[in-house]
Amino acid sequence: MSDTVLRFMTMLALFALVVLVAQFAVGTFVERQSKSRAVNRRLQMIEAGVDREVVTSALRKEVPRGLAGAPPWLSELLKSVRRTLNAANVQASELQVIAYMTVGAVTIAFLILVGAGLSGFPITAGVAQLAAALGITVAFLIPWMVLSRMADARRRRMESQFPIALDIFVRGLRSGHPIPSALHLLTEEMEDPIGTEFGIVSDEIAFGLDLREALARMAERWGLPDMHMFVVSVSVQMETGGNLAEILENLSRVIRDRASMFMKVRALSSEGRMTAIILTALPILAFVGLFLTNPGFYLDVATDPIFTIGFVGLVLLYLIGFISIRRMVDLKV
Repeated sequence: MSDTVLRFMTMLALFALVVLVAQFAVGTFVERQSKSRAVNRRLQMIEAGVDREVVTSALRKEVPRGLAGAPPWLSELLKSVRRTLNAANVQASELQVIAYMTVGAVTIAFLILVGAGLSGFPITAGVAQLAAALGITVAFLIPWMVLSRMADARRRRMESQFPIALDIFVRGLRSGHPIPSALHLLTEEMEDPIGTEFGIVSDEIAFGLDLREALARMAERWGLPDMHMFVVSVSVQMETGGNLAEILENLSRVIRDRASMFMKVRALSSEGRMTAIILTALPILAFVGLFLTNPGFYLDVATDPIFTIGFVGLVLLYLIGFISIRRMVDLKV
């Protein structure tokens, strides 16, 4: 056998060995990932030996509530912030997050003013306005955009899991389980986020909270119409009686049809939504990025008195465009 043939066979054997090792490694990694996803966070903590009360207090999120004595618009704003934090799986309260953002904005604005003064730029109203705008953008707008994207992703996952959870719940009822026991099945069978959420409901019921109140708290935390319909169905059945399994089976069918219609509308409006995302995020990111790479681009003109008026007008135009685009792509199904 010639050297060329031996060399070719050796290279072929090495190639096959590398392919087999890579396939084995990838297969093992995927299998472990699938197994880890099959268990929600609550069960992982319980399996690790954490006390049930500690698990409940660690995973339990606050129900959105307004601020006592505050105007209605402020209370609704705080409720919206709380729901976003719950959906993004952030444990801090809305007031804590707002306080952190405020401290960050003030710190960034102060550092910009100090840096501008040390660089020889006069501290005028325009420079102060620019520092305040950058502080708000970096400490408020960009973190909130990230939190909103995280919350939207978990909400979509919750909405996709909810009909499956209803099917498991219905099978539990038809096999003879009572409602609390059927809820407990969801905590063991479903992945996050819905598995942990129903686990919190199950723990609250075990600690003495009423079933309807525990379900209502979950629906209020997420603010999803599907959950509110589920809570109403269970509450009406507990008061008037009836075949809850059949009611929830019909509800699951309605939710799936509604989700199908929503996906069609989402596909038809994808161009407008992508335009809204780009036109909303691009000015903010360009503003921050340009200042970080070339601060003099703004500071050279911020000392001009006309900068104050022009900057305010620019912000107003941005807000008008943002609200207009959001109304155009905010389609209800």
